[in-house]
Amino acid sequence: MHLSPHEIRVLGVLIEKEIATPELYPLSLNSLQAAANQRSSRDPVLDLSEEEIRQALHALEDLGLVRPTRDSRVAKYEHRARTVLNLRRDETAILCLLLLRGPQTPGELRSRADRLHTFDDLAAVTATLDRLASRPPISPTDQAPTDRATDQTPDQTGPLTTLLPRHPGARESRYAHLLGDLREAPAPSPPAPIHNPRDPSPLPAHSLAALHAELLNLRETISSLDRRISHIEHSLSVSPAGE
Repeated sequence: MHLSPHEIRVLGVLIEKEIATPELYPLSLNSLQAAANQRSSRDPVLDLSEEEIRQALHALEDLGLVRPTRDSRVAKYEHRARTVLNLRRDETAILCLLLLRGPQTPGELRSRADRLHTFDDLAAVTATLDRLASRPPISPTDQAPTDRATDQTPDQTGPLTTLLPRHPGARESRYAHLLGDLREAPAPSPPAPIHNPRDPSPLPAHSLAALHAELLNLRETISSLDRRISHIEHSLSVSPAGE
């Protein structure tokens, strides 16, 4: 099973809203678009059009992961990921976070899972990740004739998560889902070096220019203050100190 980035976002949103806001679930097309494009708790941030959302829904319907409901005049949609992928509640929460926010460490997953599932400790998160990663791969005889077939049974999903190589300097390794292209977030940028005044090495040219401009600004400020003091003294007919 291979999902596009748009399909990954739509499926993740449906899973999230079913757990976090069941009173607003299933979702209409407008609600789904707003949730898919929200700025918080999403990585990457997307700006999907209504047509792109609709196309993603149709593709997910073909896979059996989404179905429309007809309980109201407005068409609404619900996911079937838990049934199709044979997920437990803790596995559903972890997979949802990975779908919505990309690769994450166990610590990040635990802190972000509060509204979806309560994990007692990091060991519980890691156990869930490892369980998703250790599912038996699909054998060639079980492979469907097309990449987007829906006739696989729940135990034929194959691994759903994987452990990524640790970035240099990182304290924890990150996990990613395997429902689409593996998008590994870039490593955090190293902090900018702090200049030590005692360091004899020269400052960069842009730093020298900034210091020069600041010095000129200070000189102008001091000159302006001197003129104001002289004006006040003259107005009060007070001689400068020491005269």
